[in-house]
Amino acid sequence: MGAATSSPKESPSLLSSSLLTFPLIEEEEENDQQQEQHGATNNNDASIKITRATKLYAFCAALNSCNLGYDIGVNTGAGLLLQNSLGLSDVQLEAFFGSLNLFAMVGALSSHVINDKFGRRWSFRVSAMIFIFGTILQSAAYNYAMLMIGRAFVGLGVGFGLAVDPLYIAEISPPQYRGRLVNWSEFAINLGIVFGFASGLMFASVDENVAWRCMFSMGAILPCFVIYFATYIMPESPRWLVANDRNEEACEVLKKVYPDGHDVGVIVTEIKDSIEKERIAEHAVGWSIIMFPTPAFKRILMVGIGISVAQQAVGIDAIIYFLVFILKESGIQSRITQMWILLGLGLIKLGVIVIAGRLLDRTGRRPLVFISLLGMSVSFFIVAMSFIGNVASEVGAIIGLGLYLAFFSIGMGPATWIIASEVFPTSIRAKAMSLATFSNRATATIFASSFLSVATAMTWSGFFIMMTVVCLVILSWMYIYLPETKGLSLEEMARYFAGITGDQSILEVEGTSTRGEHEILL
Repeated sequence: MGAATSSPKESPSLLSSSLLTFPLIEEEEENDQQQEQHGATNNNDASIKITRATKLYAFCAALNSCNLGYDIGVNTGAGLLLQNSLGLSDVQLEAFFGSLNLFAMVGALSSHVINDKFGRRWSFRVSAMIFIFGTILQSAAYNYAMLMIGRAFVGLGVGFGLAVDPLYIAEISPPQYRGRLVNWSEFAINLGIVFGFASGLMFASVDENVAWRCMFSMGAILPCFVIYFATYIMPESPRWLVANDRNEEACEVLKKVYPDGHDVGVIVTEIKDSIEKERIAEHAVGWSIIMFPTPAFKRILMVGIGISVAQQAVGIDAIIYFLVFILKESGIQSRITQMWILLGLGLIKLGVIVIAGRLLDRTGRRPLVFISLLGMSVSFFIVAMSFIGNVASEVGAIIGLGLYLAFFSIGMGPATWIIASEVFPTSIRAKAMSLATFSNRATATIFASSFLSVATAMTWSGFFIMMTVVCLVILSWMYIYLPETKGLSLEEMARYFAGITGDQSILEVEGTSTRGEHEILL
């Protein structure tokens, strides 16, 4: 048994105090009320309190997501410096930014090899080590080829991390807190963006040939902590332990994440049943139902995959990457001023993410998505107007960009993956989520790899007017096709899509999957 598995239940208390910097777990009274409303799966569930150990392990896992955020944030500030230092063309810089998603997709797709064979803790270590190696190569790059090799390793590390972070948090958390704890990964990505912006401010007075190397190098610090946490603090996932017939070790881990006296033997049995249910659901239907969907499944895929594409079609990744270019074109030439503005914009985005996490469950997904898209269209129009005329408006550009990041973070940012997970039924969930994730990353790659060229060709005002229209088109599409998913079970969602399409076959497919799940309980 590894060092982390045998660590004490309330292990390192010094880290526990830092959990106050993360949102989403200060509402225990609200959680208790929700538990009373929804009932309990066993006689102890109603009184379950989240333990310090659970928060600590989720905190450590979420920190790994900061690597992606830091990469986005640091490249925002370093991109122009990098271009000037190495003499890169606009196309080369776009390829450098956009390629991260391609390499990350490869990393995510291959992560299951280590995830399933060696466990989640090794996945964290491998992810961090690959990221560190790529960061060192990028920092030391003396030509474009070496820079792109480093980018490839950074992307692979990010992909590994994106695959294991939410998985580990979900598997280490009691069901009552799983959704909120998994959201820590989203918060951590945005926190990483702020860290990346801050690094630009830290080296704003340093020669640009040195500054971008220092900024990239700082990205190797956080992964070192992740390696330490994965080795000495974080236990192995109880689900992975059960799947590999290491039930006693799983019980020891569960005793840390559940309160004293809780019957962890019941949890182990539930994990075994869950693993078998997923296996049955995975094999109940093949890819044919996705490649040649019936009307109900087609409508579901349109919603789930459609919103994942739309999230990147509004330009979020590309615009963040090229924020400095936009600020410079608006007339802000001072590096220090640009970095201060970036930091302010990052803090706005981070703060709104916290607010959105609370609003999504109170107001529903649909209204916030509509507000988000309408607000982004207005924001883009403000930015476009700031570039019309002989002299660009610095204030208009800053206000428009701040509003854009805020409106994105209130709806399209956090709601996309919640909606996708809520509309995909059990029979196609794994396959459909894979397609949605691939479509999202592919769209991000296309936008980041062409942003600067398109904006230059269209003029900045023309580009942002086009983005205004894109947001309005997506809003119209969402108004027609997007259902409200708040509070609906998967069965209710299946009945909804069966009703609006007149296709009852979805109920038969889901019924077959459900019957297969029940058989393992007999």
